[in-house]
Amino acid sequence: MQLQQLYAPLANDMEAVNAVIRKRLHSEIVLIRQVAEYIISAGGKRMRPALLLFVANALGYRGTHHHELAAVIEFIHTATLLHDDVVDESDLRRGRSTANAMFGNAAAVLVGDFLYSRSFQMMVDVQDMRVMRVLADATNVISEGEVLQLLNVHNADVTVESYLQVIHYKTATLFEAATRLGAILGGEDEAGQERMAAFGRHIGTAFQLVDDVLDYSGDEEATGKHLGDDLAEGKPTLPLIHVMQHGSPEQAKLVREAIETGGREAFPAVIEAVKATGALEATQEFARREAQIAASLLSDLPSSIFKNSLLQLCSFAADRNY
Repeated sequence: MQLQQLYAPLANDMEAVNAVIRKRLHSEIVLIRQVAEYIISAGGKRMRPALLLFVANALGYRGTHHHELAAVIEFIHTATLLHDDVVDESDLRRGRSTANAMFGNAAAVLVGDFLYSRSFQMMVDVQDMRVMRVLADATNVISEGEVLQLLNVHNADVTVESYLQVIHYKTATLFEAATRLGAILGGEDEAGQERMAAFGRHIGTAFQLVDDVLDYSGDEEATGKHLGDDLAEGKPTLPLIHVMQHGSPEQAKLVREAIETGGREAFPAVIEAVKATGALEATQEFARREAQIAASLLSDLPSSIFKNSLLQLCSFAADRNY
């Protein structure tokens, strides 16, 4: 099932979120508007804001704060993308040139800063200290994850546990924040908030693990990214860790050297090793287990079209091809 179909119950909410995004992107500074609108208009899956909306609706929330907070989540995510692409020296995202390739690194970083600060202006408007703490903590952990990933670049000794920590900090944390906020708006107690946060963490982990798989097996037109970007940047993702742990000594040596040197020269041979050792299947299965855990955490939600959509999103996160 395509995301557009999954998001059908949120049609009105998503339209409201888009209106908030357009309004809050406004700045008297032309370059800020140009860069921010460029990356926001590129689309994307919008899974993080959608999860917040689905959880809030599933818990019976009636109000408009979920629109503002969904936009905040999207702004924080967009800011991380702007900064990531500069750090990674990426030139392609969502099927078109990255903002840094179009406008330069300085503009991309500074507009990312604008989106972060605008996000904090917006969260203050909700006037709920719990909301501010969730988002403040999340942005801090995400920043730690970025630094942790930087420290792991060209490090072929990264363990599965260390890599999962990077995934948790850098990717799953914003999923976790989104679903926790949905629970707060929905009036859940501390236990309910923790349960929904765990749901977000597990579905976010599944989502990132599939990104790892697609970096070696995806269709570039569908993913909007170059194959092999992680290897070129010297990032030791789970498929590569699997080869080093379960492949032959020759395969392990090949991958180790590819991580340590970076670049794309070894990419064809590394793909062959990844496929031969079942690394993609193992990573995909890991993602499915995470998605199953996420789905199990929804058992206490009342039956609704929104709960059904959340369950379907678990399957999408683990089995998508883009």
